[in-house]
Amino acid sequence: MSRAWPLLARGTLLALLVALVLEPAWFEPLFRPLTRNGAPAIYDQGSLLALTLHHVQIVALACLAASAVAIVLAILVTRPIGAEFLPLSRAVVNIGQTFPPVAVLALAVPALGFGDRPTLVALFLYGLLPIFENTLAGLTTLPPAVVDAARGVGMTPVQRLLRVELPLAAPVILAGIRLSVVISLGTATIGSTVAAATLGEVIIAGLTSSNLAFVVQGGVIVGLLAVLLHDGLAAAERALARRAGIRPA
Repeated sequence: MSRAWPLLARGTLLALLVALVLEPAWFEPLFRPLTRNGAPAIYDQGSLLALTLHHVQIVALACLAASAVAIVLAILVTRPIGAEFLPLSRAVVNIGQTFPPVAVLALAVPALGFGDRPTLVALFLYGLLPIFENTLAGLTTLPPAVVDAARGVGMTPVQRLLRVELPLAAPVILAGIRLSVVISLGTATIGSTVAAATLGEVIIAGLTSSNLAFVVQGGVIVGLLAVLLHDGLAAAERALARRAGIRPA
């Protein structure tokens, strides 16, 4: 019974998200009290499905790029040949946290123009830090006995990395990716200020027209996406931990 409730909750949230995106008119009675002066209760300036899919696509591309760069950097600085680059690497991945995403967008637009590219750059920079730090933590807190055993059986450094270190560190690395994804889902909404097709369009349309119904629609869809992706990635972390023989937290 205890396992059935989480599954039921996940299914309910997923069904709600699908219904909000595919059949938003079903929810008009709920949103109508949030409107004034006969304003539409359901966002009618574009397709919620198209905006949602594009929003997720932008976040996925940015997080994949951030994961590749952050993980490679963390691997490099945990090897003897790259240990001296740790301070520089930390300075690089902290850039996204030093500058707010809005500032990054403002700086990127003159060079990249309006659209998706400035948003991708902002999300990429913003997502580096949690992935890098978690990968670093995962690779530097491995059980010494396991690493020594791998070295003792004659594994090369590359074999130890691919067969021992990364599999054991995978749950911690995925936790950093999960954090990056959740942050990026919310942050991506500001991409609509530079003409990126994200769910921020719904929220901005509501703010500019004083239509609270639009703001709530956009916010609820982003929130449901964040909860479902967070839950899915957390489940993947637990599966990786069990596979590596680690007791899930």
